[in-house]
Amino acid sequence: MDSPNIELHIDRLILDGIEISNAQRPLLQAAMEAELGRLMRSGGVGAGLSAGGAVPSVVAPAIQLSPEGSPVQWGQQIARSVYGGMGA
Repeated sequence: MDSPNIELHIDRLILDGIEISNAQRPLLQAAMEAELGRLMRSGGVGAGLSAGGAVPSVVAPAIQLSPEGSPVQWGQQIARSVYGGMGA
């Protein structure tokens, strides 16, 4: 059986209180995409999303990002929060 094709588009991500340089943004994005993909492959998606269709927004649980963290760590943590907000 083929895996479902899931397209996820995040229009805007606001990181309040965390400074990230333009050079670090691709690292955060890649880490977030990789972690979201891993979570969806291993845990699937919630019933509301598995039927298909567009969802205009997802409210993700608030998280605290450590200023000492790396863009990779932040991306993984953000992905886990977004995944939790997807009802998985």
